[in-house]
Amino acid sequence: MLEQLIPFLTASVILTISPGPDIIYVMVQGMANGKKHGFVTALGLATGIIIHTSLVAFGVSAIIKNSDTLFFVIKLFGAFYLLYLAWQVSKSDPEIAYSSEGIKDKSLFSLFKQGFIMNVLNPKVTIFFLAFLPGFLWEPEENTLMQFYILGAIFMILTILIFGSVALLAGKISTYLKKHRQSGLVLKWLQIIVFLGIAVFIIV
Repeated sequence: MLEQLIPFLTASVILTISPGPDIIYVMVQGMANGKKHGFVTALGLATGIIIHTSLVAFGVSAIIKNSDTLFFVIKLFGAFYLLYLAWQVSKSDPEIAYSSEGIKDKSLFSLFKQGFIMNVLNPKVTIFFLAFLPGFLWEPEENTLMQFYILGAIFMILTILIFGSVALLAGKISTYLKKHRQSGLVLKWLQIIVFLGIAVFIIV
C-alpha cells in the first residue's frame, strides 16, 4: 500500500500547487475579498472532488469486476492522456496570469456553491481522475470502491490544505510571483515531469 501511496501523495501535492484556474481563482478571491472568502472558495472546489471520485469509483470498480483486460485498457488510456497533458503544458505560456480587478464581494455560501459547481461541471476533472486514480490502486482484486474513496479523500484533504494556504497567504504569494517571474517556468516543468512520471508508473 505504501508503495502506491507515497508516489500518489507526491504527485498529488505537485499537481495541486501547479497553476490552474481553480487555485488562481482562490488566490484572487483571497486578494480581493479577504482570507475567509478565499478559504470558503477553496472548500467548495475541494468538495466537488467527492462527485468526481464517486463517478470514477463506481464506474471503474464495475469494470474491474467484469474484465481485467478492460481495466488494463483504462490504465493505458490514463497513461496516454497524461502524456497528452504533459505535451499541452509544454506548449503553454509559463507566465501566471491573475488579476483581482472586477472581483465582486459575494456571500460565503455563494462562493462555496460557485466553487463546488465550478469543480463538478468541469469534465476535464473527471477525465483526469479517470486517468490518475486507477494507476494507484494497491489491491485491484480486493475492495476497489474503498480504495478509490481513500485516494479521493487524500486528494481532497491535500486540496483543502494547499488551496486553503493559498487563500490565507494570497497577498504574499502574489507579491512573490510578481518579483519572481521564473516561478511559472519552474512550476510548468514540475507539471510536465509529474505527468510523464505518472504515465510511466501506470504503464510499468
